[in-house]
Amino acid sequence: MRIVDRLKGGFPAFSFEFFPPKSPAGDAALWEALTELRDLQPTFVSVTYGAGGSTRAKTVELTTRIKRELSLEAMAHLTCVGASKAEIREVAETLASGGVENILGLRGDPPKGATQFEAAAGGFSHADELIAELRQAHPSVCLAAACYPEGHVESSSKYEDLHHLKKKVDAGADFLITQLFFDNRHYFDFVDRARAAGITVPIMPGIMPVTNVDQVERFTKMCGATIPEALLRELDKRRGEPERVQELGVIHATIQCLGLIQGGAPGVHFYTLNKSTATREIMTALRMNARI
Repeated sequence: MRIVDRLKGGFPAFSFEFFPPKSPAGDAALWEALTELRDLQPTFVSVTYGAGGSTRAKTVELTTRIKRELSLEAMAHLTCVGASKAEIREVAETLASGGVENILGLRGDPPKGATQFEAAAGGFSHADELIAELRQAHPSVCLAAACYPEGHVESSSKYEDLHHLKKKVDAGADFLITQLFFDNRHYFDFVDRARAAGITVPIMPGIMPVTNVDQVERFTKMCGATIPEALLRELDKRRGEPERVQELGVIHATIQCLGLIQGGAPGVHFYTLNKSTATREIMTALRMNARI
């Protein structure tokens, strides 16, 4: 199934993002989370590509296994980091032969210890180049790209960021998934700017339920997102109480999701961090709403 076709179907789409574990225990925990979330019948699940392309083989293996064994639509992340064009073409061919019909094309973050992105020898420098290559080599594959409601940390302005995003869409991206955000105004303002810039593809909001205060502070610092002051104050009061942090995180994310869907978003993409509890609680609350 091409994910973009589902996004244009008129009903909210829900998806979950996972990352390849680094240990047998992590593998077991991930598969348990996947099995639990499968019952929620997500539109698709996605599998990330480790920093510096460090989990390339695991990403391919996990994506194809999810589709084969769990009968879930799966989307593989594919980045430009640490790989030549020939190597990236090989990965794309392997995914296609495994029945994967959806790919999220990303430039990717610099390898650990590097301060800036550098293209590998014979590799791509930008996501739009990767997407253009994938579109030419695999015309029928559904291609997604990332976008940043609050602007990419490396862009000098939101205008410049939109310029780069338009290049990804023009190269062949069928839909977009946003970086995490905690204030829906960032999403709706971004969609308005994107539409004014001529970007017409579906824009799926990315939501991360807060389960750990220190962790979400690290994530937002890395990606340039912000936490509303009122939410941060309440999280800080609960910093030493994990259960209360997750309770608040679930409530805030549920309110966000309802507002997004009612405001016209095509669905919600959950950054699960390979855990199922918070996402299951949010989805249960959403499904109880007659309009979801």
